[in-house]
Formats: sequence, C-alpha cells, structure tokens
Amino acid sequence: MLTAEAGAAANTVAAYRSDLMLAAAALDGPLGEADADALTALAGQWAGLARSTVARKAAALRRFYGFLADEGLRGDDPGKALPRPGAARRLPKVLSHGDVDRLFAAIADRVAGPHPLPGDLRLAALIELLYGSGLRATELVSLPRNAVAPDRPFLILRGKGGRERLVPISDRARAAVAAWRTHVATDRLWLFPSGRTHLSRIRLYQLVKALAAEAGIPPDRVSPHVLRHAFATHLLEGGADLRALQAMLGHADIATTEIYTHVDASRLVELVNTRHPLVDAGRTRS
Repeated sequence: MLTAEAGAAANTVAAYRSDLMLAAAALDGPLGEADADALTALAGQWAGLARSTVARKAAALRRFYGFLADEGLRGDDPGKALPRPGAARRLPKVLSHGDVDRLFAAIADRVAGPHPLPGDLRLAALIELLYGSGLRATELVSLPRNAVAPDRPFLILRGKGGRERLVPISDRARAAVAAWRTHVATDRLWLFPSGRTHLSRIRLYQLVKALAAEAGIPPDRVSPHVLRHAFATHLLEGGADLRALQAMLGHADIATTEIYTHVDASRLVELVNTRHPLVDAGRTRS
C-alpha cells in the first residue's frame, strides 16, 4: 500500500518495515492482533527514546492499524492508543562559507595536474551536485548516466514521494560531471556506478566524511545531508525566495523549508537597521 497508493520511497518503506518488525518482536502476540492495552504497554518501553523516534514509531504503527481497519481486516483501530508526542524540529547543521571553501580547496588539490585519478573526479562531481544543487543522497547516487546534459542547466528529478521537480545545475557542476563521465562506460545505467548497481548512500557518506577530515573540518559536522542544508542556507543568505527554494529542494510543505530561515536572522536585523524608514528619519533629525 505504501508503495502503490502512497507513492512512498524505498527508504520510507524500509523504515516502516523496520519499525513494524521491532514492534512485533516486542509484543507477546501477533502484531496484527494487538489491542489498545498491548500498544499502551509497548509505548511504555519507548520512555527512554527521543521524542522524534517515538513519534516515528507510533506513526508507523498507526498507519499499519489504519490500513488493517480500512481493508476490513480488523473491526477496530487500536492505533489510537499510541502516543502523539510530536517531533521537535531541530535546526539543521550549518556549514560556513569558509568550511565549504575548504572542502572545495581539498578537491581542487586532488584534481590538479594533467591526469587526475578517476576517484577524485567522481568525488568532485558528487560534491558539486550536493552543494550546488541540493540533491538528496539517494537522488544523487541513483542518477542515470546521462541525467546531467552538458548543454542543459537543469535536470528533471523524481524525488521523495515520487514528486517531480526541476533542479538547476551550475556550470561548475556540469563541467565536473562531464570530466567524470568520461570514465563511466557508455553501457552503464548509472552516473555513479558501483558493481552491478550504483554507489550506495553509505559509501557516499564515507567519502564525504573522509573529505571533511582532509579539509580540516571535524567529520561529525559534515554529511551529504549537511551539504544539502548548506545549499539551502547559503541561498537564503544570498536573497533567494523561500518558495523558489521549496521547489528546488522538493519539499511538499513550505513549513519544512521555513526551518532554514533561522540562518537569515542576522540579515533580517541588518535590513531593519539599514532599510527601515525610521532609520532615515533619525538621520534627518540629527
């Protein structure tokens, strides 16, 4: 149902499966037959977990029991007994412009010279697309070989939830991809192939961490998703429109995009102090 009707991504389906299997292992009886009391007891075992984790586990179970009720497989819906703590929205980790400059300086050192290693060219293409276009890790590693065209400054991407969006691709990113693609056989399906399929998210994570360490940045501050955050926050700092950023990031709800506005607080203060009409009035009186 999650795949066929809700259009959930493979990672979402895997997360739901994991939460349901863990719940089934924790219950005395079959998961599909649990009553409200059993679910209340199960929720009690989550007392030491983060609020966001409890919210995710409860949401997966509510979806499961709602499905059983909709399909007529149960006459009741015990999922209503599960807690609704609400997930605390954490501010994203932010890299400074200096941090990003150090990452790209480390890459530039690697690809300098007449014959850079293919692995370094691949890393350059990966980082350019992560920071330059704000791609999600799964979207990036699963790009088809010819997704990025040398004469087209954008690509059409099917992202989270099966939603399509237009993603701008910078000249730098297209150049980096073109340099890397010469090392990808024309019969390969993926832009970043690995074995019989494409580069894994875990391997991408490892490559980014290693690059951060090489650039003198604590690896725990950098990940593929942090580079996506940097793309968003730095665009907002530069004056990007929030709705345009929502479209580029592929957020279904603009409330998700609004979390990035925290980084713009200093810019807002500056605007008030320099552009407000009363500022000019005060100067006139003085």
